[in-house]
Order: sequence, then C-alpha cells, then structure tokens
Amino acid sequence: MSAIVLEAVREPRAERTGRQSSTARPHLVLVRTAPDAARRGRAAQQSSPRSPMRLTRFGRLVRTLLVASVVALLGVGLAGQLASATGDPRTVTVQSGQTLSGIAARELPELPVADGVVQLQVANSLSTSQVHAGQQLVIPAH
Repeated sequence: MSAIVLEAVREPRAERTGRQSSTARPHLVLVRTAPDAARRGRAAQQSSPRSPMRLTRFGRLVRTLLVASVVALLGVGLAGQLASATGDPRTVTVQSGQTLSGIAARELPELPVADGVVQLQVANSLSTSQVHAGQQLVIPAH
C-alpha cells in the first residue's frame, strides 16, 4: 500500500542554470507504508469498543418530552397528596330544622347533593340520613 503526500521541494539558493526564480513549487511524493498497515488499522478499528448510540434531534425531543411529562405527573400527584393531607376536616353543629342533604349542599357545594350526603354518612359513621339538633358532624376535606 502507498500514500501520496504533498511536499514542498525547495531547491538550494545556489546558482541554477537557466532559472533566476527562487520560488519552489510543490511536488507530489510517493511514500511507502508497511504492507500490513491497512490490516492493522482495520483490526484496531474493529477491536475498539463501539461508540454509544447517538440520538437524532427528534430522539432528543422525544426523550425530553417523556422526562418532562413524568416529572409533571409526579408533581401533580404530589401536589394532590399534599392538598388532601393539609385539608383538616372541620366540624359543624346541626341546628334545629337542618337536614343532612341541606348540610351537604351548603358544606360540600362542589359535589352533587346525593354524593355529599354519602360523604357525610361515611365520615360520621351514620347508617341513616337522619340527624338531630346539637349533633356534631365532621365535614370531610374534599
């Protein structure tokens, strides 16, 4: 195997016959290499550990979006857990003439009345929807 190298050949400044120019012109020179140099180069290339997989721009975008969505979902879940943990249940005293459905409508406006009644029954361990004046009811945090 051979290689071609561009080498500037400079002639000595000594007097030259027929030429007055002192500029040298580059010449191509053939450089011999060892007969097994190409084989060693290929062997070294094959034995080297493979480079890690390269991601394209689209691959990096997909990876970034996946990580961001996982972080967002974890943040929302954690925020929901913290919000429900900090909402202490409060108590309400039943006044004369109040019903469980009226208390549910007033204290749990974000729920339908039927669901609010069920929430109050579960929170207060009530088997019926009847309440009496002076009774303390726990309003669940929702």
